[in-house]
Amino acid sequence: MNDFQHIADNFDLDGYVTYFDRYGNGHINTTYLAKTDKGRDYIFQKINKNIFKDVVALMRNISSVTRFQRESGDNALMLVKCVDGADFYVDGSGEYWRVYDFVVDSVCLDSARTPVDLYESGVAFGRFQKALGGFDASQLFETIPRFHDTPNRYEHLLEAITADKKGRLANVRSEVDFAMARREYAGTLMGLLESGELPLRVTHNDTKLNNVLLHKDTGKPLCVIDLDTVMPGLAANDFGDAIRFGANTAAEDEVDLSKVAFSLEMFEAFTRGFVENGGLTEKELLYLRDGAKMMTLECGVRFLTDYLNGDTYFKIHRPSHNLDRCRTQFKLVSEMEDNWDRMQEVINKFKLGDFYAGK
Repeated sequence: MNDFQHIADNFDLDGYVTYFDRYGNGHINTTYLAKTDKGRDYIFQKINKNIFKDVVALMRNISSVTRFQRESGDNALMLVKCVDGADFYVDGSGEYWRVYDFVVDSVCLDSARTPVDLYESGVAFGRFQKALGGFDASQLFETIPRFHDTPNRYEHLLEAITADKKGRLANVRSEVDFAMARREYAGTLMGLLESGELPLRVTHNDTKLNNVLLHKDTGKPLCVIDLDTVMPGLAANDFGDAIRFGANTAAEDEVDLSKVAFSLEMFEAFTRGFVENGGLTEKELLYLRDGAKMMTLECGVRFLTDYLNGDTYFKIHRPSHNLDRCRTQFKLVSEMEDNWDRMQEVINKFKLGDFYAGK
């Protein structure tokens, strides 16, 4: 506690810290809950500088985006300044620390209890898009360069296939064939961005349900969290990553593919929230379903690449873990293709102002 008090003393807190302990289940940064004698709660985070190589630029992203959100009328995380006015503190060991106001009466869900939870997360991420619609996304630092450059992910897959470092290629011929049959399609969204047909936007890039804080009683969204991967990107990709996660009926690493299905009910729930609140262009709405398919395909390609390379990126808990993950993603891609027209019908319905409840 004494070591932590030195860190706390560098932030402009309301009161003296009387409680400090680990909080949440995040895998990247180290998060703590702190309480003061004035009854205030704060979230302290030690930022993982091994993952995020330029913490100064990352914090500049977060500070500028959250400020713009609030100016646009959207709820946003509130950074607590250091006593010297900085947005972060570097301790004697060279570790980077930041502090947020604790969001009271909030709950964070790892999975949707009902479609309504997914709808509310769609509302939150839609409002995030709309609030930042006037922000020049090109000003933002790319915390993970070429993160959703799908053709580039395919180049990495081709390199892994050529090298076949672990002699695994013979076991994944069908998965490789599935990916390569969609290689030309993989450039669709990047091509539209490069041609200017789709606008560059501020994107969250990790739009899972558990990155939205909901009110513990009403279930309404309070704010979007986990802003480390806020970067320039496409609205379709943020939409798509949420669908990849939220409309899957099984776990991401499910071995029994008969349990893996694309839930139109969950798709419709998130889509309503996102479309009705996102302020997107007609062209963006036309390519939202491509975002869902693209993010799922891209993720499957990444899992397959890592499997071929010997599991060097994603953590695994069994020898075939990345291959199992790949197969669930490709199964979802197939199901999206089977429901392609229906997906656009859903998007069109909410674009025209129809409502989810009873229609």
